Amino acid sequence: MGAAHEGITISDLGQDDNPIVYANDGFARLTGYGVDEALGRNCRFLQGPDTDPAAVERLRNAVRQGEACTVDILNYRKDGSPFWNRLAITPVRGADGELTHFVGIQSDITARKNAEEKLARANRRMSQSLEAAAAIQRSLLPESMPQVPEVEFAWAFDPCDELAGDSLDVFRIDDEHIAMYVLDVVGHGVPAALLSVTLAQILSFSRRQSSLSGKGSFADRRLVASPKAAAERLNQLFPMNEESRQYFTLFYGVLHLPSRQLRYVAAGHPAPVLLPADASCRNLPVGGFPIGLARQPQYEERTVDLGPGDRLYLYTDGLIEAADEHGDEFGAKQLGEEIQRNRDLPLAASVEAIEATAKGWAEGQLHDDLSIMALEIARLGQGPGSPRPAPAGVDEDR
Repeated sequence: MGAAHEGITISDLGQDDNPIVYANDGFARLTGYGVDEALGRNCRFLQGPDTDPAAVERLRNAVRQGEACTVDILNYRKDGSPFWNRLAITPVRGADGELTHFVGIQSDITARKNAEEKLARANRRMSQSLEAAAAIQRSLLPESMPQVPEVEFAWAFDPCDELAGDSLDVFRIDDEHIAMYVLDVVGHGVPAALLSVTLAQILSFSRRQSSLSGKGSFADRRLVASPKAAAERLNQLFPMNEESRQYFTLFYGVLHLPSRQLRYVAAGHPAPVLLPADASCRNLPVGGFPIGLARQPQYEERTVDLGPGDRLYLYTDGLIEAADEHGDEFGAKQLGEEIQRNRDLPLAASVEAIEATAKGWAEGQLHDDLSIMALEIARLGQGPGSPRPAPAGVDEDR
């Protein structure tokens, strides 16, 4: 014990106040007290103003009950400087089983404690930064949908982490056109979120004049009103590089209100689900590379004519890839069935129901961001959300 690097003491329970009857040189080096100064004293003399009373009480209880105990406790050296002491006490019993002494082993863990505290401060700063970044990202989501009698919109957004790679928005281009997009940046965390926020700022005409043109005024809105041109411009602005390896999928559509015709591009994005007012749901055709993945991709602009009472559901792959405990995904087929099942609900309620079912399927453990956007064309002579026909079943060719 005398040669040990750690501080070692022995206290005598047979004497009043359980004094130290042995201390080695390691104890003297650790505390600054000479061995003679420690003998005859209870070890509480190492305590000070910031010593945790709960740690002290744990030691006292162990002594009273004759049990071993290890605590990390703030002690003070002879010169008044604090140090973190990992103190382990072990009971010693005589041949008759009676408790006679306690052996204490002291180790200086100040460096480790300081490192833990530094790491904790860094984690707190990181957490605060993530919370601030998440608040900024949430602020870029639609505060309200365009209020037009011809169409109703609803959406849901569930990031799997503090920060998301998904983004969505709906905004007016002019009196006759409404644009909408849903995008999904590959990956998670800060890099995906930064690109997602950048894209939201660029795409959302409602927040400021779109910067898709990259130069000059954009008062004629020709680029933002053309899904094909918008996808091509984004592909020029955000080519994937070897360092980031980032790209994103995008649904970008423009709805002409008088004709109810939707022009859209789906760049590597999951197929939207169309639920006609009087028929079963079906997927819209899609195709094309994700944005940034190819140098000069060919994006095809498609059109779909929407009728009164029709609904359209847009989403990111986090919805259909939500997996249960066995790894089975929610899937596009089940999504179609849920859309059919909830067709009589108001649009916003149907979105909430689909979101809840997918999250329930995954037992709340999402491994990717989940986003849904839906629109409903008003029935003739009625507003959006009017009662709908009974379900007609899911198309077999889905």
